[in-house]
Order: sequence, then structure tokens, then C-alpha cells
Amino acid sequence: GTELVRQIAALNPAHIVLFEMSEYALYKIDQMLSEATPSIQHTAFLGDIRDYPRLVDVMQRFKPKLVFHSAALKHVPLVEANPIEGILTNIIGTRNVADACLKTEVDCMVMISTDKAVNPTNVMGASKRLAECYIQARDQAARPNGQTAFVVVRFGNVLGSTGSVIPLFQKQLAKGGPLTVTHPDITRYFMTMREAVELVLQASAVGILDNDTTGRILVLDMGKPIKIADLAQQMILLAGLKPDEDIAIHYTGLRPGEKLFEELLYQDENLLPTRSAGILLATPRISDLNLLQDLLTDLEKQAKLRNQKACLDIIKSQIPEFSLDHTTRDVPI
Repeated sequence: GTELVRQIAALNPAHIVLFEMSEYALYKIDQMLSEATPSIQHTAFLGDIRDYPRLVDVMQRFKPKLVFHSAALKHVPLVEANPIEGILTNIIGTRNVADACLKTEVDCMVMISTDKAVNPTNVMGASKRLAECYIQARDQAARPNGQTAFVVVRFGNVLGSTGSVIPLFQKQLAKGGPLTVTHPDITRYFMTMREAVELVLQASAVGILDNDTTGRILVLDMGKPIKIADLAQQMILLAGLKPDEDIAIHYTGLRPGEKLFEELLYQDENLLPTRSAGILLATPRISDLNLLQDLLTDLEKQAKLRNQKACLDIIKSQIPEFSLDHTTRDVPI
């Protein structure tokens, strides 16, 4: 979110509206804008995307043309242990943002998604895939009528982002090790923060200008996946030390819901080129909007009742690839 704001500010927008539930995070971004780009008008709002009236109130007051939706609970083990919270933020929150954009006649909403939404084995990934489904259906219904364009951008891990493995390795190095890796063969897609945000901004333009993107998902070209163990070894070497001699690498085992490798595409998703290098177009199945609206209404009701099993069963009914064979179902609320 911070890097997104930084690069948007460099494009000289008329006004930036910040909407953030963390007081400290909002304070930091607000201060950064005030110091780095004092000529850019901006307004900071505390708010939660679970709070639909608050979203509508802010959007009606400022009438934004573009909305970038990056709010999510994204740490796999934490969401696995707190599934109801992940559902309320990642699914219901995304629905709220989309509906508020439509109500206030926003030109384009861009949702930031994740490779973990493909064949999800965890609640975080499944919640993001169901959010993708809602945005796709909204776009297919709204855009042909000249209403809000809804764009989904899917990519992998961003180096240096909140929860990224790099800051963890740096902290472990500073303490003299060991560096912890869950499995010797685990791989992930990575790109730099700046590159990811640049492509997200390009994707928003592609999504607005190309009607061929209606109901589809924009996928960032992440290159080849990287072994986390190799990344750990490189960080040790860059620190002038020797792996397994000066700094040990410990393998801790896969965490609940964690996969050995991530995928950017479903098997039946054919990639198409776009006008922008590094951005491809995928066509996953699209759900009926009315069906999804009813399903999410029921999901929100069950989530607020703290009915974990019902929530996971509802998600499974829409995302058949989602595996329920994991420890989350036994975690107490």
C-alpha cells in the first residue's frame, strides 16, 4: 500500500484519499506523503473495509475516479488459525469495496490478488479466490453498461512487503542465525516492490482501456519460481558468511495450509497477451452475480455467528479446488 501511494503521488494526481484501519500505518503513510510530496493534496481516513457505510461515506465525499484495493489479511498460518477474520476481511470486505465503488460511480476499481488463490489449500487463498470471483462477476455485469470497471491483478510474493521472508531472514541474520525455512524444496514467485506496483498501475490502465479484459484476470509475469533455501543461502553469502558453517539453516516443516509451490494459473486458464509487457490475461470461470450475492450474504451471516464449519462449507461450494483437509476445521473460535 505504501509503495502504491508513493508511485501514484509521483504521477501528480489531483487528490489521494487514504483509507486504512491501522492508525500507525495510516500515520506513517500520511507523514510520508506530507514530507515527500507536499504539493499533492491528500486526506487520511481511519476505517475498516468491513464497514460498508463508512466506505460509502468517504467515497461519496471525494468521488474518486480510481480505487486501489490492497487491504487483506494475507499471512497464511494466521488466517488458517483465524479463518472467520480472513473471511470477513478478504471476502466480505472486498464485496463492500466493490459495491461502494459501484454506488458512488467510481471509474475503475483494482483488486490486488495473489497466486495463493490458485488451487488453494488454505483459507487465505480460498478467500482471495472467492473475492476474485465476485470482482469478475461485478465487472461482467457493470462494465457493458458504462458503469465501474473492476480489475483483478494476480501475482506472487513481493520482496520487502509486510510479512515477506526477506525481513525475517535479515532479523535472523542479525541475531547470528539460524535462518528458518519450512522445507528444502519449497519455492515461491518473487518480484521487487517497485516492479510489482509499476505493473499494478499499468494493469489498471489496461483494465480501463481494453474491453477485452471484461471479467478476466490480469496476471503479472513473475518469471521463474525461486527456492527459499537458495534465497537463504544467498543472503548468508551476501553478509560475507558461509551457509551451514557461520550461519545454520534449519528446516521447520510445512505450516498448516502451506504448499510446496504456488501457481499463477489454473490448469484451464489460457494466457493472452495485453498491450503492456509483463501483464498477461487469464480467463478463469465466471460465476453468476446473483448467485454470488446470495452466497456472500449467507457467508457474512454465518461468519458473524462464528460458525466456522458453515463458512468453510460455503466457500467449498463455490471453490471446489479448496481442500478442507487441514487443521483449520479443528481450531477453536
